[in-house]
Amino acid sequence: MLAVLHRPAAACELDHVFEPYQTLLNRHVVARELPGGGLVSAFDYRAALASANASDLRDAQRRHLAGFDTALLKTRSCSLAFWINAYNFFMIDHILSHPDNGGPPDSVRDYGTLFNPYRVFERKLFDVGGRKHSLQEIELDVLLGERFAARGWKDARVHFMVNCASVGCPPLRERAYTADNVEAMLAENTRMALDTPVHLERDGGVLRVTSLFDWYASDFVEQSGSVEAFIREHGSERARDSLQATERLEFIDYDWSLNSPGNVEQLLKEAGLEGFGVSSVTDDPNA
Repeated sequence: MLAVLHRPAAACELDHVFEPYQTLLNRHVVARELPGGGLVSAFDYRAALASANASDLRDAQRRHLAGFDTALLKTRSCSLAFWINAYNFFMIDHILSHPDNGGPPDSVRDYGTLFNPYRVFERKLFDVGGRKHSLQEIELDVLLGERFAARGWKDARVHFMVNCASVGCPPLRERAYTADNVEAMLAENTRMALDTPVHLERDGGVLRVTSLFDWYASDFVEQSGSVEAFIREHGSERARDSLQATERLEFIDYDWSLNSPGNVEQLLKEAGLEGFGVSSVTDDPNA
């Protein structure tokens, strides 16, 4: 069972800690709510690279995280919000810090090798409290690790909150997570992701679902008993109806294309859906 909602301690004030990150999100995340309640989003890396002060914001955010005392994270809500924000910021920051010929890469796999295309997730590059972490460590060893599990804080819905900067990822939100909003956002992001063709779609008697359910099946089984039970518990009525009407699951090939506006627009176009629109994308290099 999930842990009960904990009220954040007075010391758990993350707004200041993630203020630079929130500014980046405000300026460069574009989002589109889909018919039926789904949500897709993108990060405008080109606009961020052209921005006059995005680098200063990223430097400030790195300093905040490097100097943060994680001993202050005493509640489930505060801890989840902090580490999910840290993961999502570090992913964006790595891409902006390592452009490809002046622009963003085609995929985070470009930072890997032929034999290990996902190397970026394994490298201990990211400083929290004076200790270097990898993205994989933050997700699997911290957020979904034994220490959180022992405290009743482990929640498989975290897989729908961390964003790996790819089209196949759950949506990156326009607001940073806080101790006050993270519980509601766990529910909302999971539900809205499952209402997109990226994560769940019916094809006759087959329910095609995100490969997250394949790679991290043990987390979903541990929490809900099965992948199907997790969808019934956390999906929308539409998702539950699609599950009820199908006989078996298949996994959608994960789309590792960068979650840039152009790539997500292409996804929407292929699905016969309206895109972001010109006005949604930041063009001002001084933003």
